[in-house]
Amino acid sequence: MISLPIDAALPALRQALHTRDEAVLEAPPGAGKTTRVPLALLDQPWLAGQTIIMLEPRRLAARAAAERLASELGEKVGQTVGYRIRLDSKVGPGTRIEVVTEGILTRRLQADPALEGVGLVIFDEFHERSLDADLALALCLNGRELLRDDPPLKILLMSATLEGERLSRLLDDAPVVSSEGRMHPVDIRWSRPFQAGEFIEPRVLESVLLALAEQPGSLLVFLPGQAEIRRVHQSLQDELGDRRDLVLCPLHGELDLDAQRAAIDPAPAGLRKIVLATNIAETSLTIDGVRVVIDAGLARVPRFDPGSGMTRLDTQRISRASATQRAGRAGRLQAGVCYRLWSEAQHAQLAAHGTAEIMQADLAGLALQLARWGVGPAQLRWLDQPPAAAFAQAQDLLARLGAYRPGSREHLSEHGQAMAQLPAHPRIAHLLLRGQALGLARMACDVAALLGERDIQRGGGADLHSRLALLSGPGKRARPSQGGVQRVRQLARQYQGLLRGAATAVVADPEHPRWLGALLALAYPDRVAQQRREGSAEYRLANGRAALFGEADALMKYPWLVIADLGSRQGQREERIYLAAAFDPQLLDDVLAEQVERVDVLDWDERQQVLVAERQTKVGELIVSREPLPSLDDEARAKALIGLLRRKGLNLLNWTAELRQWQARVELLRQLDLAKDGQSEWPDLSDDALLADLESWLQPYLGKVTRLSHFAALDLSSILRNLLPWPLPQRLDEWAPTHLAVPSGSSIRLDYSEHPPILAVRLQELFGLADTPRIAQGRQQVKLHLLSPARRPVQVTQDLANFWRTTYAEVKKDLKGRYPKHYWPDDPLVAEATARAKPRGT
Repeated sequence: MISLPIDAALPALRQALHTRDEAVLEAPPGAGKTTRVPLALLDQPWLAGQTIIMLEPRRLAARAAAERLASELGEKVGQTVGYRIRLDSKVGPGTRIEVVTEGILTRRLQADPALEGVGLVIFDEFHERSLDADLALALCLNGRELLRDDPPLKILLMSATLEGERLSRLLDDAPVVSSEGRMHPVDIRWSRPFQAGEFIEPRVLESVLLALAEQPGSLLVFLPGQAEIRRVHQSLQDELGDRRDLVLCPLHGELDLDAQRAAIDPAPAGLRKIVLATNIAETSLTIDGVRVVIDAGLARVPRFDPGSGMTRLDTQRISRASATQRAGRAGRLQAGVCYRLWSEAQHAQLAAHGTAEIMQADLAGLALQLARWGVGPAQLRWLDQPPAAAFAQAQDLLARLGAYRPGSREHLSEHGQAMAQLPAHPRIAHLLLRGQALGLARMACDVAALLGERDIQRGGGADLHSRLALLSGPGKRARPSQGGVQRVRQLARQYQGLLRGAATAVVADPEHPRWLGALLALAYPDRVAQQRREGSAEYRLANGRAALFGEADALMKYPWLVIADLGSRQGQREERIYLAAAFDPQLLDDVLAEQVERVDVLDWDERQQVLVAERQTKVGELIVSREPLPSLDDEARAKALIGLLRRKGLNLLNWTAELRQWQARVELLRQLDLAKDGQSEWPDLSDDALLADLESWLQPYLGKVTRLSHFAALDLSSILRNLLPWPLPQRLDEWAPTHLAVPSGSSIRLDYSEHPPILAVRLQELFGLADTPRIAQGRQQVKLHLLSPARRPVQVTQDLANFWRTTYAEVKKDLKGRYPKHYWPDDPLVAEATARAKPRGT
């Protein structure tokens, strides 16, 4: 057995798990932790013959890890070491180490929360922070706390780049064991700065050709997704021609396991391999012979939007930790080279670590599993708590799918329990169960498998019917995407084996195309979509969003669709429709009746400006049909009118300038009271208060309003003045008068539209007045707008005495020059006020 760097850390790890029930192991890429740790712990006394479960984040990594472990023992997989992954498993009665993918462990925990017979759970590559790993860890911790005493269930978290101290705190200050590892030197080659929106494929092609010329050994090229892999693969085939010394191998999660194995196996003797991979090759896997890494620095990450209820694929820059992992692939077996397609300055700006999946994923599956476990998120221990908005969105979806008991979001219904037991997203589980009940089990399993895997047909439109035909057709028809078709068929057979019980209904003509739309609507009730106008590419969804076809599609002849796959991807502004099926709205009358809501609506027709009463049949935000309501309920009519007023505002009513002044006078006295002792006998008649209380003061007067023009006919002045109880109307006239008398004898109107109120008066009419006038029993000074004889402002003041004393002399000079025939005394305090050019007799 060859020596691996992790070997030096194994004694400390054994000791840590001997004294504690949890530990954290930090080891860099290539240290050998996946290969050595389970075997090193298999014969520990505390394990006492129990089994070890090791979790891997991907199917390929799980199977590869099991094969390596078995080879270390000189055995075949299925003996001491076995694996369980989706669609495949190899375990036997003597299996002591099971390598599983994370969803497998979650389902096992639900069936056996104590994990009886299991002594150790190892979370490998925990730094990837997958949603399933976070959930499995939370359930393991909770299950052992409630149900395991002796022997204890031990937990080990292993990672290459991990915040060990943070995880240690989560595990009650568990010991952290570190391995220095053995990384061969990797020469980092930087590139020119990567530009936002730049297509990465030309630069990747350039770098591959350069590396082939400069470096020996096989190449591992990191690309964000399958589309880029296909384009680079084609470009390399065109560029390299008939070179027989090179083998091109794609590597991504949607390939079948044999194709993935071909990518990671050593290149044939005398040949060099070029592996074009997504971040599936970032950790866990050793690709023999690779000493050159070309890193595009991008990853395609699903990101859930709680606002729309949809998951989008975002192409984003990787973290520095991911870049380190990727570069490490070049130095696992010998000194290597990493070509990074970004600049050193850009590297310093990358995030230190990636975002945990739980922070940006669709949480519907997690919410369903927690409800089945019988807890809410707050009752479990998490490294990162599930975001409240996304979790609430998930609960809304589960409620719509009938997963909860009526009136509860903590307890699953019988249907919800059945959904939780299926290894599928809640949408797909609901489709399967309802499809079976309708007598459509076979089609439901095929549709569920198609939705659960990558699209098996590239091009040819968005219609899911063509995929069903490809799936059910003869083998030769499936040859262009044979691997994907076979995988979907295998998954469909697995679903058929999981469904139990008989159909509770039998639909007519179960092979009719309309049932595909029905099944999709069961999975995606929020994505039933109605065409904006006949022949249009744009549709409106039941969730209120809009989506369109990026190019002409045969489905555009249908006014109704159900959309299974849509999203806005790089370079696109709108939601695009990628996969859909025609929908028959008549299904809403019976098969899908639970999705229909019938509501009586009274609202305004904006074009005709009249009140319309109708009964609407709706699916979410979509109106399927309307029928007029012959008689209007007075209370419902009033509510509709009030709703219109709240949308459009009080200006629909007959406000006069005088009434606005009255409203402002009341508000002034109310504010003066509030400023004095915090309470007031004056009611709040502001616009905001009136809008909030329309039901009490305006609703009784709306009986005859049927058109928009009728609002203006209401006697608003009387209605509002009636809101002022006696003796406040009398006090209003006394304390906040509409006019003030000035020394000239004139009665000048006060303007209450500003605070303090404005008294605009000609300067000459105030001669002899020493101080600024006051209202409201002396509590409020007015603001004086002093005017020229031509009624133009010459001064604004609230301190008339100071004006006479300091400013009047300068103002007088100016006015005397412009208005020489008018009276401008030297001492305004003893002069006679006048509304004329000069006092009488002057």
